[in-house]
Amino acid sequence: MRKTIPSLLLAAASVFTLGACHVIYKPDVQQGNLLIGKNVNALKPGLTKQQVVALLGSPSVVSPFDQNQWHYVATMQRRGGNIQERTLTLYFDNGALVRTSGDYMKETPQELLGESHKYGPLYPTNLTKQQQKDLEKKQKQGGG
Repeated sequence: MRKTIPSLLLAAASVFTLGACHVIYKPDVQQGNLLIGKNVNALKPGLTKQQVVALLGSPSVVSPFDQNQWHYVATMQRRGGNIQERTLTLYFDNGALVRTSGDYMKETPQELLGESHKYGPLYPTNLTKQQQKDLEKKQKQGGG
């Protein structure tokens, strides 16, 4: 009897602890190539592979069977929701860009950061309310 009560208390505490796991913070998760719109818009037929790498960076996927297709893949999951996947495919012929197809994540890093602020306070959270307001004001003015 003496061993059962502590065991039951431990089991109940474990159940409550595991049950609280649903309130765990879930951040936005962006993976892959975050392409900047002005760089994608600068893609023109005739660009070399080196010029494309200078604009967009290395592709996520290059097929070993077809070196003339490059895939820039990005995924975005906001707050544990559905995963959005975007793929921009580039087609080359004799080392020169011929055409593009697909889409890409249009958000810039600044837009993603601004989007994340609407879900909660800025970090660090140990700031006073006045310090928090000053930091938000500074960020709106572009002071980072």
